[in-house]
Amino acid sequence: MSLANKVARRFSAEFGEAPAFIALAPGRVNLIGEHTDYNDGFVFPLAIDRAAWIALRPRADRCVRVISLDMAEDQSFDLSDLPRPDAPRWIDYIIGVAWALQRGGYRLTGWEGVLAGDVPIGSGLSSSAALELAAARAFYCVSGFAWDAAQMARVGRAAENEWLGIQTGIMDQMISAAGVAGRALLIDCRSLQTTPAPLPAATSIVILDTGTRRGLVDSAYNERRRQCEAAARRFGIAALRDIDLATFTRRADELEPLIRRRARHVISENERTLQARDAMLAGDAEALGKLMVASHTSLRDDFEVSSPALDAIVNCATADPSCYGARMTGAGFGGCAVALARIEDAEDFARRVGAEYEATTGNKPALYVTHASAGTRSIKADSIASLC
Repeated sequence: MSLANKVARRFSAEFGEAPAFIALAPGRVNLIGEHTDYNDGFVFPLAIDRAAWIALRPRADRCVRVISLDMAEDQSFDLSDLPRPDAPRWIDYIIGVAWALQRGGYRLTGWEGVLAGDVPIGSGLSSSAALELAAARAFYCVSGFAWDAAQMARVGRAAENEWLGIQTGIMDQMISAAGVAGRALLIDCRSLQTTPAPLPAATSIVILDTGTRRGLVDSAYNERRRQCEAAARRFGIAALRDIDLATFTRRADELEPLIRRRARHVISENERTLQARDAMLAGDAEALGKLMVASHTSLRDDFEVSSPALDAIVNCATADPSCYGARMTGAGFGGCAVALARIEDAEDFARRVGAEYEATTGNKPALYVTHASAGTRSIKADSIASLC
């Protein structure tokens, strides 16, 4: 049963009628451009075919009630008295979105709904952004305000940064909000300008979930941010986006060795990401694959956010003759990698890499072929068949 049908049927069983709307927002996988978003740089993600789904109807009051099928919980809150979180729970992401919308002047109506998702939590595929954007779309459905993808991405980021205290960049929310079916999306994280680009012909994207989950990532993430900011201050620029690789090479000795490595990753990754755009527009799978491998090497050695499991699954993938390139994706320290593979062999490639990785590490992976989906959207429930 599809998740669309699952949430709709549970809604009908719970509330005695069909939902008025179904809102959904996808997770994402980033092809290249890692840890560049909070440096005002460039990223190249695509929205995947896994999402957070909410079947809902408006309420006459300002209460929001959400039943989470995944968490087996029923939670409610009042839009007039939003409870501050202690340790963030799933409902706090929805509360944070309500807070950010109301702070931005949006007049919100209450709703009740059923939530489910199939973006693996903690895998680096952005289940949190999917939840935030699905919640924003639910409020849009019942409250009648205009939908602007970039503004809703900012709302989702504000919910994480300011309400929940989780310091993320804008990439995850932006691709979930603005994804384009069949295309990866080059995002300028300063202007939020987007440029869609097709994957090279006869290639598939394969997600390589190591079966490990990220540990201590928040503290390491914040540390990397501080190190990047220190490098930018030393160079007298607003962000590492504002220095090219040639200039950095000339001035690299101004930085102490650790900060130098962090800055070198970000600056070179921005250049790789723009080169990836050119490779995709030229349909050059070989060039794109080489850039992905170089990105992983930089993340492993200069930024030091890989892990033994991520390195192992990337090595297994790149050793396979059907693979153009692979790299870790997401914040790092566990979770997922991503590979570009020949389309005619993608399913067998996933099986071979999974078996080799499990034999090498003892970890049970999950590998699956994905495709670029559209971003956040909603439908009237009587059109649910169109999403199934």
